[in-house]
Formats: sequence, C-alpha cells, structure tokens
Amino acid sequence: MWYQKTIQLKSRSRGFHLITDEIEQQIPEVCSLSVGLVHLFIQHTSASLTINENADPTVRCDMEAHFNQYVPECAPYYQHTYEGDDDMPAHIKASTLGNSISIPISKGTLALGTWQGIYLGEHRDAGGSRRVVVTIQGE
Repeated sequence: MWYQKTIQLKSRSRGFHLITDEIEQQIPEVCSLSVGLVHLFIQHTSASLTINENADPTVRCDMEAHFNQYVPECAPYYQHTYEGDDDMPAHIKASTLGNSISIPISKGTLALGTWQGIYLGEHRDAGGSRRVVVTIQGE
C-alpha cells in the first residue's frame, strides 16, 4: 500500500519543536500497518526536520543556541539579505539539518527509539505554518 497526503503544522516561534504527537495525530493510516515506512518532507527552505531527544527540553534549547552561534545573523558576507536578518541563516540551517526524514513503521506505530522524537526546526522569527508531505508505504 502507498498513501500520500500533505499536512499543515501549526505556526511556531523560532527554535526546535517536538512535533511527534502532531504528526502522529494526522496519520492514523499507520495504525493499520504491521510493517512499513513513513517519509516526511517539509516544503520550505527556512525550516527543517530532524530526529533527536524527546524527553529533556533543554536539548532543544541547546540546539537553537548552537545553531545561532554556528550560523550567525548579519554575517557581512551574506548577499541574500532583503527578506530580513534571519532569512539567510534560516536557509543555511535548513540545508544543514535537512528537509526530510524517514521512520520505520512496526506493528502499527512509528518505530522511534525510546528517547527519540520528531523535531521541527523553525529557523525564522515568524515562519508561519509549515506544510509537510507525508508518504506512507507498508502492509
């Protein structure tokens, strides 16, 4: 079975956000599969998807702090500056972290590890809602 749909994530502030529950609520089709794969692709160039720590929120704060230092705003060599100081760094962060993830399905659930969760990296101060194309394959 193949299935695909686009889901809308609610608007969030800049930072790393745990979105596992929001994703799972919008893909009940997974429950009927014993084995498979979910592929998530974010349709934006200034936000990212990744998998990381789901229990301690300080990990998300540290991720944001690290990436803000690693990819600073207002770097004098940026040419793409007309959309705001946060725009070019957002593109770099999104390319560094990536725009898609794949997660195995096992016995009707996402086979994430005990301490793993799906993160939205919102790299703009006001990025708005985000679209994610979900592709499910399984049986």
